[in-house]
Amino acid sequence: MHIEGSVVPEREGPRSRPVPRALQPFSSPQYRILVGALTLSLLGSGIWLVALVWQVIDLGGGPAELSGVAAANAVGMLGTVLLGGVLADRVPQKRILLAVEVLKALAIGSAGVLAVTGSLEVWHLAVVSLAYGIAEGCFYPAYSAWLPSLLPAEHLLAANGVEGVLRPAAMQAGGPALGAALIAASSPGTALLVIAAAQTLAAGILAFTRATPVRRDVERGGAVRGALVDIAEGFRYLLRTSWLLGTLLFACLLILVIMGPIEVLLPFAVRDQTGGGAGAFALVLAMFGVGGAIGSIVVASLPLPRRYLTAMNLLWGAGCVPMALIGLTDQLWLMAVVMFAVGFTFQAGGVLWGTLLQRRVPPALLGRVSSLDFFVSLALMPVSMALAGPVGELVGTSVPFLVAGLVPPVLALAALLIFRMGRDELAHPLDGSAPAGASAEPRPVGDAPVPVASPIDAALD
Repeated sequence: MHIEGSVVPEREGPRSRPVPRALQPFSSPQYRILVGALTLSLLGSGIWLVALVWQVIDLGGGPAELSGVAAANAVGMLGTVLLGGVLADRVPQKRILLAVEVLKALAIGSAGVLAVTGSLEVWHLAVVSLAYGIAEGCFYPAYSAWLPSLLPAEHLLAANGVEGVLRPAAMQAGGPALGAALIAASSPGTALLVIAAAQTLAAGILAFTRATPVRRDVERGGAVRGALVDIAEGFRYLLRTSWLLGTLLFACLLILVIMGPIEVLLPFAVRDQTGGGAGAFALVLAMFGVGGAIGSIVVASLPLPRRYLTAMNLLWGAGCVPMALIGLTDQLWLMAVVMFAVGFTFQAGGVLWGTLLQRRVPPALLGRVSSLDFFVSLALMPVSMALAGPVGELVGTSVPFLVAGLVPPVLALAALLIFRMGRDELAHPLDGSAPAGASAEPRPVGDAPVPVASPIDAALD
């Protein structure tokens, strides 16, 4: 109502409650579709973690055979990850993710058919594991490079937190639990067929997303020469960027000492030290997943820490200390508690790492840097996988797990000091008030500034 000489303010409607920080990415329909496909894909990966181990055991294999199969996965991943980074910076990332899901469905589905017909052999699993690794080598660079094209910069920390929740919840908790149930009710072969169905459905959901253009101008020329030039440019950026180089070298050595014990020796520690079977192993993996989900939620719900490099590296290093107990205990509950703590710290650090890459790496290089994240940090993973089985058979599980618990904190402190990460993180704050492109990392001429907006996770796939 208007009165001469005055204005009567209108009654305000009810104020909408602010959306929690961790849920803000879900305002994007494209992101919601991507999360649906990612959930199914990670669920399949979680079933694979249990089905693969018990399929090897069902075929009469032990730690040495499992080492060979796991090493094939690592070789496939490392053999394609650099090419995956080049593709992620040259090809619309939707196409890459679709191809990844289709390849996984075909490879694991073939193994499932061979298993249920009684024709599967260990070497078949090694070939399938190799194909699975090839697919994973292309997945992470494409996903990491696509996310900033789908979401505004201020939602990236929360989106990485969502992935950090989904990955442990589906891959280390829900997937292993479902896999153990399928094995108990039927066989590992049935679990393999269910994985293939999940990957097929994930591909079908991804088909509904909208393709986005790559965020760079791709030069014309020979495909091989262009790929080599792209890879060389990524390596130059890595070598000139101390925080990136230091973190990846730390991760490389970290994975050497921890990944073999986790991937190869943990199921046998559960079986031999506690008397547990597939269900007990699934419980330990589930606790790792629950811890990771909670760690991701905590980090995604908070602002990025000022000391983000220090926090990330110490989470990964100190978070390994409880692993020293696994080789010394015969109590299943204690193994579960240990893996909960390790999962919490690994995923918390992984959320910080994914956000750090997306905020400090130029968009035109993000796919290749993500692939270098894989390549450098996982370079020694095949060695870790190949050594874990024979070493475990020779000296038992206690020594490898002691090394996995006590060495990482030393590596983390060395990386922080040698590469002066404390000084770097203070000089380049990521508090949301300044564009990440303002940081002093070297950037190729012509790249646009990065708008404001995990190596361990990759290995655990």
